[in-house]
Amino acid sequence: MHIKKVTDLCFSSYGRVLEGYDVSQLLKAMEHTPLPLGEVIYEPSCEELEELAVAEQFQDDAYGGLPIQIGYCNGFNSMLNALEYHRSSEINVAVTDMILLVGKQQDISEDYKYATDKVEAFLVPAGTVVEMYGTTLHYAPCMKDDKGFRCVVILPRDTNRELSHSPSRIGEAMLLTAKNKWLIAHEDSGIEGAFYGLTGKNISLI
Repeated sequence: MHIKKVTDLCFSSYGRVLEGYDVSQLLKAMEHTPLPLGEVIYEPSCEELEELAVAEQFQDDAYGGLPIQIGYCNGFNSMLNALEYHRSSEINVAVTDMILLVGKQQDISEDYKYATDKVEAFLVPAGTVVEMYGTTLHYAPCMKDDKGFRCVVILPRDTNRELSHSPSRIGEAMLLTAKNKWLIAHEDSGIEGAFYGLTGKNISLI
């Protein structure tokens, strides 16, 4: 699969690189977060990260004053497995080099299927701050090498938390798996309870 750069013009339909944020302390704090061999972990909110000065800047400037959460996604991954989207932008800070597999919500069919041959891959160099628009399909980053990846994940507060209601399972609600999280999985992923709507190959970067 051809891997483009997040700085390429063709990424502009998925998101943009954000400048003007000093993430040095954020990167330093992430150095001792868990990096489990052979798996991927996601922590939606980490108090240590949210207490850093740059957290207030992200809340005020990037999210217009909305309450946010700052967590992380770390691990070892080279597969697509699923794609999700939110009703809001997601900001990622690459602690290590990593690769994003992304698509467009507009390409989801009327029966909520999505062809994986529409997915594109973008390299995000360590230290880069990337905004992915609300209509950008994405999931866990992929590692660039066999050392795994670490990624800061910034979202409106309570995103990806457990639902406090039972979705109707009608139409788009079939995809709702957590607060502000709509997910379409590939049948090979084995994600329990997910809607298996990704058609075609489950992309692997190995």
